[in-house]
Amino acid sequence: MKPETFIIPVAGGKGGVGKTFFAANIAIAMAAMGHTVLAIDLDLGGSNLHSFFGLPNKYPGIGDFLKARSAELEDLMVATKIPNLQFIPGDGRTPFLANIPYAQKIRLISRIKRLPAEYIFLDLGSGTSFNTLDFFRISNHGFVITTFDYPSTISMMIFLKHLILRVIERSFAGDNQIRQLLKHFNKQSMTDGPTDIRTLQSRIASIDPEAEKTVKELCNMYRPRVVFNLGENPRDIKVADQISRGLESNVSVEVDYFGFIFDDLAVRQAVKKQIAFLPHFQESLAGNCIMRIAERMVKYWNRPINNSSKHLLRRILEVTEN
Repeated sequence: MKPETFIIPVAGGKGGVGKTFFAANIAIAMAAMGHTVLAIDLDLGGSNLHSFFGLPNKYPGIGDFLKARSAELEDLMVATKIPNLQFIPGDGRTPFLANIPYAQKIRLISRIKRLPAEYIFLDLGSGTSFNTLDFFRISNHGFVITTFDYPSTISMMIFLKHLILRVIERSFAGDNQIRQLLKHFNKQSMTDGPTDIRTLQSRIASIDPEAEKTVKELCNMYRPRVVFNLGENPRDIKVADQISRGLESNVSVEVDYFGFIFDDLAVRQAVKKQIAFLPHFQESLAGNCIMRIAERMVKYWNRPINNSSKHLLRRILEVTEN
């Protein structure tokens, strides 16, 4: 029987949080555990995932698939030096891929869903462009990477809010009343009143109570996994309580706190040498953290983790004690 395929987007609310580093190395970790893995560079307009695998930028990829239509997506899979891991490059030398039309995006998504691998990791662009949001909503359980600094955590929360707005918008694309409500809601300024998802739900309920139920179901469908990168003190995870309260009141979505990666000089050494990090530094502090996230994926990916921040703190303290 064909094994189940997990498509796992990796996003970040802002640049500089280590999104591509994580996407590459969680793919390497899962491959090292014996799973067939495919990593796809969907940071269109800024593709550089190849460099985190120690590969040159010489292979055709998403740009050729969309613009030249010279090959099927499966034909563009590149073998890496890591057993069980293949890679599809991004834009390569193709310009303007950050602005692909909706029809091309839908065609690309449909082909991604057919690719042969147990785990397909999608390295997405930073921020909240429609392309990034639409690629992320392929799955209900994508990774969102953040650091502990305030701009990063706020950007992560903004990303999740925009994700839910995009999910609602596409789900009611044929409902003119709700589309107009969303259009007005999204144009509100800071002085026009609250713009949280609960307020939006109340306004939708005043138009169509059944639609409000659908919105609540949509919010409950998505449960992203948060990974804290560049950590210094495991007890910084306590900020998760503030994040959860903010998400509950403003976004109406729950998350699982899934990983903590220490700030580690070994990461900078790998980048400087232009080599893949995990095969060479698996015993490092950051390498140990990534392998534990991979183990957690196998155990918990398809189910929520109650009290996830407390579980994560306990796990990361184990890393520091070993």
